[in-house]
Amino acid sequence: MAGKRKDHAENPVLATNRSASHEYLLLERFEAGIALTGAEVKSAREGRVSLKEAYAKIERGEVFLHDAHFSPYAQAGRDPQDPVRTRKLLLHAGEIRKLSRAADTGGMTLVPTRMYLKGGRIKIEIALARGKKTYDKREASRREEAVREMARLRGQIRG
Repeated sequence: MAGKRKDHAENPVLATNRSASHEYLLLERFEAGIALTGAEVKSAREGRVSLKEAYAKIERGEVFLHDAHFSPYAQAGRDPQDPVRTRKLLLHAGEIRKLSRAADTGGMTLVPTRMYLKGGRIKIEIALARGKKTYDKREASRREEAVREMARLRGQIRG
């Protein structure tokens, strides 16, 4: 019997939004499908996607991904797609209701954190997030620097 493989081997990451954890306090994460065209799928599988400026928004009871950049696929047909067009995210109705309530009442936003393959399909992880204040960012930066410094010192003592 084969054991379970690691997450990154089973679900290769196609794109990440590294600035999301710096700019936002990520509270809860959701896995969503995404409606793409064939050329966008090819481009995503090549890793030519940027989630840096992307955000998700609930409109008319559906969730849409805005400002995610899919580079045009070179072998696509004559009609190239707009690289930053709005794309529909596929979530269960209960998840959409939960996200809608939190976004409306708590002043939170939906931030895409990563895009990955799962079972041959492209999935996107969105997080329910609250924006960090400047002092929160400075504190987090100090904490990360302290952890790096301790790790560096531990390496010197052992080595």
